[in-house]
Amino acid sequence: MLDDITPIILTLDEAPNIGRNLEQLRWAKDIVIVDSRSADATLSIAARHATVRVFQRPFDSHAEQWNFALHGTGIGTSWVLALDADYVLSDELVRELSALVPPADVSGYRARFVYCVNGKPLRASVYTPVTVLFRRDRSHYAQDGHTQRVKVEGKVEPLSSVIYHDDRKSRSRWVASQKRYMRIEAEKLLSAEWKALRWPERIRRLRVVAPFAMLFYCLFAKGLILDGRAGVAYSLQRAYAELLLSFDLIQRDLAGIPGLRRRG
Repeated sequence: MLDDITPIILTLDEAPNIGRNLEQLRWAKDIVIVDSRSADATLSIAARHATVRVFQRPFDSHAEQWNFALHGTGIGTSWVLALDADYVLSDELVRELSALVPPADVSGYRARFVYCVNGKPLRASVYTPVTVLFRRDRSHYAQDGHTQRVKVEGKVEPLSSVIYHDDRKSRSRWVASQKRYMRIEAEKLLSAEWKALRWPERIRRLRVVAPFAMLFYCLFAKGLILDGRAGVAYSLQRAYAELLLSFDLIQRDLAGIPGLRRRG
């Protein structure tokens, strides 16, 4: 199965992460990186790997970058493995992919994640499973708020093994990204009818509730308080992200920016 998989990675100034990602892809005969014009050492690190092909494309949206990677880079395999630069495949997952024999009606596989803080794996996170392996000719990406979702025609099955999510970029970079993401999330929340929202999204629409709910959920419901400083740091990080969203929503209220009223 490995011979019929092409890993694809999106990058923008991912020097702290891309080397660890690529080390776990040594089995791949072709790796496609779509880079949004990195200004750090990302491309020089990637150039150390002979199987990497780099395409530079100005960023417009995550969905468009991924769709270009899928259909505009000359991939010759039937399957692609879509990875963020801060994903690191576990050894167990590489072995699972090697032995995988997909039935004809299966078009994709989703993976669970183990979140890491400075390399320390946490016992839990709020990061949900993601469809990362799929047939290229049955898939495309669509934008969903600040992120993107792959749309797969056919059955999607779970993988048994995990991927490590281990982002080691600077804290200032993370904060800047979260501010940008939460502005987009605010627009998405306000454009939806109340009755169409899931309960976590309704909590977010309540402005001040979500940050405290997220902190409690991570520390106690997920048990991250047992992971010491790493668990507390992650819990505070997620609560801070929700605080940014609440702040953006309240700013919109104060500025009189229209959004949908709650409708039962």
